[in-house]
This record gives sequence, C-alpha cells and structure tokens, in this order.
Amino acid sequence: MTEPVAYAVKDGIAILTIENPPVNALSQGVRAGIIAGLDKADADAGVSAAVIIGGGRTFIAGADIKEFGKTPLQPYLPDVLKRIEAMTKPVVAALHGTALGGGFEVALTCHWRVALESGQVGLPEVKLGLLPGSGGTQRLPRLIGPKLALDMIVSGNPIPAKKAAELGAIDEIVTGDLLEGALAYARRVVAEQRPLRLVRDMNDKVSNVDPAVFSDYRKSIERKARGFLGPWRCIDAVEVATKLPMDEGLLKEREYFFECMGSPQRAAQIHAFFAEREAAKIPGLPEDVQAKPIKSAAVLGAGTMGGGIAMNFANAGIAVKLLDVSQEALSRGLGVIEKNYATSVARGSMKQEAMDRAMKLITGTQRFEDIGDADIVVEAVFEEMGVKKEVFGKLDKVMKQGAILATNTSTLDIDEIAASTKRPQDVIGTHFFSPANVMKLLENVRGAKSSPETIATVMAMGKTLKKVAVLAGNCDGFIGNRMLHGYLREANFLLEEGCSPEQIDRALEDFGLAMGPFRMSDLAGLDVGWRIRKGKAHLRPKDERYSKVADQLCELGRFGQKTGAGFYKYEGRDAVPDPVVKDIILAASREQGIERREISDEEIVQRCMYPLVNEGAKILEEGIAIRSGDIDITYLFGYGFPVYRGGPMFWAEQIGLDKVLATIRGFHKIHGKFWEPAKLLVERAEAGKGWSGR
Repeated sequence: MTEPVAYAVKDGIAILTIENPPVNALSQGVRAGIIAGLDKADADAGVSAAVIIGGGRTFIAGADIKEFGKTPLQPYLPDVLKRIEAMTKPVVAALHGTALGGGFEVALTCHWRVALESGQVGLPEVKLGLLPGSGGTQRLPRLIGPKLALDMIVSGNPIPAKKAAELGAIDEIVTGDLLEGALAYARRVVAEQRPLRLVRDMNDKVSNVDPAVFSDYRKSIERKARGFLGPWRCIDAVEVATKLPMDEGLLKEREYFFECMGSPQRAAQIHAFFAEREAAKIPGLPEDVQAKPIKSAAVLGAGTMGGGIAMNFANAGIAVKLLDVSQEALSRGLGVIEKNYATSVARGSMKQEAMDRAMKLITGTQRFEDIGDADIVVEAVFEEMGVKKEVFGKLDKVMKQGAILATNTSTLDIDEIAASTKRPQDVIGTHFFSPANVMKLLENVRGAKSSPETIATVMAMGKTLKKVAVLAGNCDGFIGNRMLHGYLREANFLLEEGCSPEQIDRALEDFGLAMGPFRMSDLAGLDVGWRIRKGKAHLRPKDERYSKVADQLCELGRFGQKTGAGFYKYEGRDAVPDPVVKDIILAASREQGIERREISDEEIVQRCMYPLVNEGAKILEEGIAIRSGDIDITYLFGYGFPVYRGGPMFWAEQIGLDKVLATIRGFHKIHGKFWEPAKLLVERAEAGKGWSGR
C-alpha cells in the first residue's frame, strides 16, 4: 500500500506529498505521516527546507468527515500544526485544487504559501455546524485582518487562490508546474536567509481593532443566521483573536469548537451534507446507463415559473427556446427575465457580460414547430390535467425522437400525462421550485414507464443546472407537496381553533422555518392552491373537516402579495395583520361550532411539523422516496426547513420516534383520522429503531 505521506528529497529540499485519494483528507495516517516527514527533514543536515504538497487533484480538502462523532486517534491536527511551528527549517505549502478546513489550517501554519491560480482556499466548517478548530479563526485574521476573515469563516465559502494572494493569505501564485514553483520559492527563501515567519507572531492586523467590527457583523447576519450556533461562535472566535494572545485564543477557539461539536446542530448539518450526496445515487439503474447530453432546451409557458426555468438553462450555457402561444405573455415573460438579470447586475452578483451572454441564449417563439430539435422540453403551463395532456399531445408530434418530455407539475399524475404521448419512456416530472432561478431543489418524478436513461438524464441535468436533485415516485404531490398538504391543513385548522396567522407564522419561524405557512402562501399566490382545491373538491368526503378560510380570501380577490392582500395586507413587501382576515376566521370558527382557545407555540409546531413526519413515513413505506434523507433534502432545499435541524425525518429521530408517535397518537384521539399513525412510524418507534431500520 502507498504511504499516506510520501517523502523525497530533491536538491536539498524535502518534499512531503499527501497521497490519500480522492481528496487527501486529513485522516490519522496523513496526520502521522506529516509529523514523521517533518521529523525526518529537520534531522537531516542535507535538507535546508521542506515543501508540503498534495498528490493527485488537490492539496488537503479538509478533515476526514468519517472520523466526526468518533473518538479521534492521535496525533490530532493541533499536534501536526505544533510540529510545523517547531520546525527549524522553512516549510512551504504548495496549494492546488482545494485547501479547505484543516487543509487550509495546515497551510496557514506553514511559513510560506504558494498556489496555482486555479486553486481555492477556505474554511467551510460552519456548513457542518462547526468552526475551524485548529487555529483557523486565530491565524487567518492575523494574515488578512478580522473583517475579511469573518467574511470567509462565517460564510464558509472558499475563495480563489488569486483573491487569497491579493488579501495576503498566499505569498505567490505559481505559473507552470506547482512543485517546481514551490521548490524554487523554497530555494529563494533559503538563499535569502529569511527568518522563519510564523503567522502566530503577526499581531499588527489584530491590534487596536474597533469593537464595532464585530457588533456590526453580528447585526449583518442576524436574519440569515437566526437559530444557528456555528456562525455566532465563528464571530466570537475571531473576536478573541483581537483580544487574547495566540495560545489563549487557541484554547478559546477549541472550547467553542467542542461546544459546536457536541451540539445537535452539528449532527443535523453533517446528516444534510451526506444526504445531499446520497440523493444523487439511484439504486436499480443499470450500471451502464448513460445520461443523454443536454445541449439545447425548450420551455413551455412564459409565466413566472417558465421564465425562471429558462434562466436556469441559460445560466448553465444551454440555448433555450421559450414558447408561449400568446405574444403578450411571451413579451412580458422575456421582459421579466431581462429585469431579473438586470437586478442581479445592479446588486453586483452578476457581471454585465454574463447577463448579455445569458440573454443571447434565450429566444422566444409562439410556434411548437420551432422547438422540435431541443434535447429536452420542460412544460410549465397551468396546473390542470386537461391543459397538460393537450400540450403533451402536441409535443409528441413535434419533438425529435429521444427528446426528454418533462413536466413541471407539482401535484399531477405523471403517468396520465405520459399516456397522452406515444413515448411514455421519455416522459418524466421535473418539479422546479419558485422562484425557479433561485431555489436549489429539483424534484424529479419518475413515471411507471420512464426509462433508466430518462431518469439518469434529469438527475445529471440537476447538477448541470446547479440544483440539488431528488428522485420521487409518482403520487399526488410527490414528496414535497404531498407532505405539505398536512402541514397547511393543520395550520388552517389552528386558525379556526384560536390562532391568528401571525401567531402561527411567528411560532414556525422561531422554530427555524424561513417563512411561516401564511406568509409563504401569500408569496406563492393563494390562487394556485385554490385552483387545485377546486379541481379536487368532488373527491373530498362530505363529512371530512375542511377549512374554507383560504377559499373565502380568494373569492374576495385576495391572492397574496401580488394583489396586495391575502392572509395579510401588504405595505410594499411588509405583511401587516388585517382585521378583515380576523373577521373571516372568527366567522369560520362560529360556523364550525369551534370554541376558540389559547394555543401554545409548542402545540403549533407539533401540529404543523408532525404531519410532515407522519406523511414522510408513509412515503417511505410506499417507496415514493428512496431514503429518509431524500425527504430531508427535499424540505431543506425546497421548503425552507432549517438546515440546523437536518430535515423533518432526521429531526424526528433526534426527538425520538417513540416520543413523536406518542404525541401523534394523542392528536389522533382528539382530531381523528387525519392523525392516524403511519405503519412504518409505529414499527420503527416500537422497535426503538430509526428510519433506516438501525
């Protein structure tokens, strides 16, 4: 077996090459190998300096996440860094690919850093519910100043090596061969007899720092980081670097690190990290199945959703034709797209050249014949089965053989839509979330006859469009909206039982949702759900409890933000409680014979969140979702579920499935059949197991 750290000497320079594919993670073997290599270099009189470099495609991409939650093995990463700082000879870090987390902390501890321009560096620990725990929060501010260090550490986003060099975190950008450039730099350091330069001794940028830097930064992330632990501890740790000597700062950083490590948030965020990657793996597909190339696309419907979907393709460099039979709708849709791009340019999140490039890739048409040569067509017309089937009948006639025929339906039967074509194997659901050019989730829905190649293509397309793709089975509402039905049902019942829209929204936003159910409904448009409910009204049992509040709002033309009134009235984008809505709710309570009562925030959370868990268990049981993690990813990326809770299914496991079941059984006795516990939930809870059966 190859040693995790290879040692060689060239022209008096020791070369320590990390060989731990695929990403050179800082496993125990790598940590021990670096120390052994440095010991050897320090003891060899023929060695004047050392270079640490990554073998393969990258430097050190971070800690070995498989070791998280387990008893760590010695040597620990701080031991490695102490050994670097104890070196009597210069140590140069040579960076390519990614130097992230512990990998960047190794580089920061070296005396000098060189990198290829194509490399990236960063401290992404916050995304796993942690903070850099081996000096990153103490060394980086000493190199680039606390404000810039906060930007990197609190966001967790990597930056290009060229940018890092401009900031002062990298000493030289190497052109050509990285190892040769690093060796040349090391020889120069030796020839110039430079004194060993330790970041720990650099105090200029952390001295006399205005405390407002930190108070202002805390205010700036207040909304985005609400409920999280990691970002706040990152700020605390960087602030420590400006107040305490290095060794005391390292101890404080470690204290914060272990606080985060012991938090349920860390477990939730690591679960989310792995679940996102697992969602791309589709069991049962033939090993040799190949995704079809998507070089051109078409989108039907130039409304908000269709325009957003078209932007996704253009952003990925794929030419897309936007079809709408109405010239007025088409012109309006193209205008909205241009306005959206212009807003991004004005905000600085997009360059004018990128906007110009994207707009050139989007062309409008009113003719079905003009889109026939596209590799994929995504239908985004009204959510009515008759309309969908008529559209797919037309697509069947004009689209080239092998083209993917995709529907953006959020609830309707994929198989019924596919039956309106002679090629059901090419038909599949691609449910984008609104706004489609912003939301990360792509819920792909396989029909009974969707081919393996079709499935593989839309899953690969998700990655191309920079979406997180999840594969669902075909049922009413698929994964996300099927679960959402119970969530919204209980929110509306709670209105009739004693709550106001603002109380429910506040309780669920305090739980961690980005937006409560009524603000969310107003933003999405109440008319969308109203249209679906009217279409299914004949299927609803006459004796089943049903809240009419939302329907009555729609009958008054209150469709949400777009009409200036829904569950709230709107002053600009600000939602303001409305006495008209209160009167409608009180009248509904009287009509239903419900005596209103005080309802706690805890009950609101349980009544709205536990239906997600219970329906999720049924979805798992039926095979609509492949894994519980896929359900979590759907809710994390599509519905604003708090990342630090890991998704509804993981959250339920953290509470204890037995406790969740007991509460659901209590609601079942009070509220009836809507709360009948899922068989899988009962089975797993009574066996003391999690969703995976372990």
